[in-house]
Amino acid sequence: MVQKKRRRLRESCPSDVFGAVARVCRDWELQAAATQLSKQSSAGMTELDGLIATGTVVVADTGDINAIKLFKPTDATTNPSLLLAAASMPEYSALVNDAIKFGHGDLNKTLDKLAVNFGVEILNIVPGVVSTEVDARLSFDTKATVAKARDLIALYAAAGVDKSRVLIKIASTWEGIQAAEILESEGIHCNMTLLFSIYQAIAAAEAGATLISPFVGRILDWHKASRGVKDIAAHEDPGVLSVKQIWTYYKKFGYRTIVMGASFRNKGEILELAGCDKLTIGPQFLDELSKSTGQVVRQLDVAHASAANITRLHIDESVFRFQMNEDAMATEKLAQGIRSFAADTAKLENVIKAKLKDRSA
Repeated sequence: MVQKKRRRLRESCPSDVFGAVARVCRDWELQAAATQLSKQSSAGMTELDGLIATGTVVVADTGDINAIKLFKPTDATTNPSLLLAAASMPEYSALVNDAIKFGHGDLNKTLDKLAVNFGVEILNIVPGVVSTEVDARLSFDTKATVAKARDLIALYAAAGVDKSRVLIKIASTWEGIQAAEILESEGIHCNMTLLFSIYQAIAAAEAGATLISPFVGRILDWHKASRGVKDIAAHEDPGVLSVKQIWTYYKKFGYRTIVMGASFRNKGEILELAGCDKLTIGPQFLDELSKSTGQVVRQLDVAHASAANITRLHIDESVFRFQMNEDAMATEKLAQGIRSFAADTAKLENVIKAKLKDRSA
């Protein structure tokens, strides 16, 4: 029966990447087969437990250490916006003060140490890895990104943390992807963030990146604004379909790069990606999932991905830049994301400057 369904998929799917994945997602017969093959949560299981039962690794998308203690995820991710929020909380003043002391007035050293301080605390809680982000203002500078990543890893090493437990987050620009290729060759693992396009995803996988973070909610935001609608159903959500597209491509062609969906706007998006390698989820939705019960069905299945009628692509710099230019959403959201993270880094610098001023007064 499954073989017949696979043959039907090959015959019915178009050759282009996205069309094939969209058809996979909408074919009710294949979805029924996926339901039979998937691990389903029992009636009394929370949706969070059910999500984990589908094989998805849950990652906490927060710098709030107390929230991480509460939800006990496998991994955790941070970014400048999350660090800015956490650094403003009184309970983390010791981490901030230690970074200031370490930096001796050097803002770059202070910010690096602050990011690592939070990372070390998080790693005392989670059994897996933590993602620490490179300054977004270096997004178009390969050499500077590599140097910053090495500095962060050195700080982790000085704190007794092996580099295998750290992912360096880098914006998925062409320059950032080239930096990741260099770093991965040195055994420094990378998390490619601000990813909105299949072409970014393919380039990252070809560079050997350990993990990518395709942004679901920000893609949804763009399409809602573009279409002038208030909402889009989760199974038709362009952000969800983008992650399914990328995941299917990776599994079809045997890439080892981990797909970690990120930036969610509602619980439905998360459940539509059950079975994805990893999902990084904010405390609000972790709480919602932990308090809800119901059946969670695997939506992403390797067998179906293997049967997808799609063509393997090679992405060089000219193809990457042209395809990004062709994709208004990906171009706009990448630029917006870099600006936002850069702005929050600048705000964090101002917080540190104010504390330094208070100390010298």
